[in-house]
Amino acid sequence: MTNDSGLRRLIRPVYYYLRSVTDTLRVLFRGKQKVFVLGFNKTGTTTMKKALDDLGYMVGSERAAKPLFKDWKKRDFKPIIAFCKSAEAFQDSPFSFPYTYVALDQAYPGSKFILTVRDDEEQWYRSITQFHSKLWGEGDGTPPTKEQLKTAFNAYKGRPWDVNRALFNSPESDPYDEAALKSFYRWHNHCIKEYFRDRADDLLVINVAKPGAYREFVDFLGVESSADGFPWENKT
Repeated sequence: MTNDSGLRRLIRPVYYYLRSVTDTLRVLFRGKQKVFVLGFNKTGTTTMKKALDDLGYMVGSERAAKPLFKDWKKRDFKPIIAFCKSAEAFQDSPFSFPYTYVALDQAYPGSKFILTVRDDEEQWYRSITQFHSKLWGEGDGTPPTKEQLKTAFNAYKGRPWDVNRALFNSPESDPYDEAALKSFYRWHNHCIKEYFRDRADDLLVINVAKPGAYREFVDFLGVESSADGFPWENKT
């Protein structure tokens, strides 16, 4: 067993390297435009990922992208841009984080950007706190505390706390301060809309729960689909 474990440790990096090279070649051969989903977690991003996958897009691995958070914190977008050679569509961290879309727009001209939103900031705040409560808190809807976030695991121990600090201007004693999170949600969405304000063909702002949203989505991408709506995933 020990020899088998050691062999797996040696083979695993080679496997992931070859897979990365293969994925990159497939992306280059297919020649599809990039699609970046810029909405925060709990705005329908998992549903969007499933919809893109159903349409035949190669969707980037969320797990493989998680280490890019450290580069994003330093505003070093080169590793993020390089990672985007591995697939055609991307969502979640760090693609939904502030500033990333500017670097991606410059690196991949002609890409499509999708800002997923909820009905309002109240609905988003309620959803994100309930979801994080289930993941890292008491599970009763009460937002996790600083101590719970620092011991929570997401790619590595304490990452939920690091991400919370990097994104939200909330007190350490109240990491899910309602006013701070709602303000950040409004600011992020406003900045994206302002950046693309004269480029309606490049940005789609969409609430996946609205009637007719799926048709708007496929028309924006310029693709055909026999589906009549979004596949619901991870709904809260």
